[in-house]
Amino acid sequence: MDARQRLIAELREHALVIGDVVLTSGQRASYYVDAKRALLLPAGFGALGELLAARAREWDATAVGGMTMGADAPACAALAAGFDGKAFFVRKEVKAHGLSRRIEGPLLSADDRCMVVEDVVSTGGSTLASIAALQEEGRSICGVVSVLDRLSGGAAAIEAAAGAPYVALTTIDDIYPERPR
Repeated sequence: MDARQRLIAELREHALVIGDVVLTSGQRASYYVDAKRALLLPAGFGALGELLAARAREWDATAVGGMTMGADAPACAALAAGFDGKAFFVRKEVKAHGLSRRIEGPLLSADDRCMVVEDVVSTGGSTLASIAALQEEGRSICGVVSVLDRLSGGAAAIEAAAGAPYVALTTIDDIYPERPR
């Protein structure tokens, strides 16, 4: 079984929750994908790292990250799988104390090629906020990767904002093809 198939199996087994939920976007849904339940276990983390490290090499990324929480496991998985670059996390807002940074981790330089990562994309709001934060600091985005796309319309907005390709490692069709439409 390749890394993508292992990731799909782990998401199906550990992350899919059937029931009425409110998504980050405010939309209601009859299922939820709590990707962290799968990504923070060895098999899911390993499969994800393998896929992200390969994509980062393909895009010549030098830094991997995104909005904190959604990007934490993916960015760390890429490093653990041998990505030879930086990981970073974007805060929702600048801290009022310490160094008052919005982008945490090793300092990103003007030469860095950032690969934005996210665990689950619905409308893309968190990913768009990460892209905007990086662009406000003059950072270059070489691509965007989500672990799972709910196929709710976020892909086009993400690709347009980033000015770079967007790839979903899996979609809800892979994890829950029999879902109610």
